[in-house]
Amino acid sequence: MFCADNDATEVLNVICRAARTGNAGDGMIAMTELVDLVRIRTGERGDAAA
Repeated sequence: MFCADNDATEVLNVICRAARTGNAGDGMIAMTELVDLVRIRTGERGDAAA
């Protein structure tokens, strides 16, 4: 999934609260910067493509 930079921490926290059981297998989340986004159909890029 992707989200705006200013929402990233809250999104991460919500997912962790919902997914955490304390048991093995709860999973992992990796956060990385999204460099670009392209809507193939229209050619829109960046925020306009979201």
